[in-house]
Amino acid sequence: MGLEKILSVAGKPGLYKLITQTRTGFVAESLLDGKRITVSLRSSVSVLSEIAIYTLEEEVPLRDVFKKIQEKEDGGKTSIGHKEEKIKLEEYFFEVLPNYDEDRVYVSDIKKVIQWYNILVDNKITDFSSEEVASEEASEEE
Repeated sequence: MGLEKILSVAGKPGLYKLITQTRTGFVAESLLDGKRITVSLRSSVSVLSEIAIYTLEEEVPLRDVFKKIQEKEDGGKTSIGHKEEKIKLEEYFFEVLPNYDEDRVYVSDIKKVIQWYNILVDNKITDFSSEEVASEEASEEE
């Protein structure tokens, strides 16, 4: 499963996996505790594959940031928790993405990225390649 079906729902902790669509919204399952919730179309929802992080030159897709964290941590969870001090979080993120825009990327954003990455690793969702690349590789294997 790629990031295309992983959601962040405003006002709800953690990440959710899209299960199915309904007439009034959709059903999602928490990656933290497995509970299912219904989410209305009025709710503020972000799909992880659509999120990007500001750098001084461009916007870097979240999947690329996750790949860099994955390389730094050899595929494991982060060496730093999302509840660490501001300076430690900023230092860690600077190691991962040295040119991130410090004026537009807040500590709360860094906390979310670290927390989300660890949730994905816990749920064995570690393929951060783009959907196009994954589908091309699958067709080549056939």
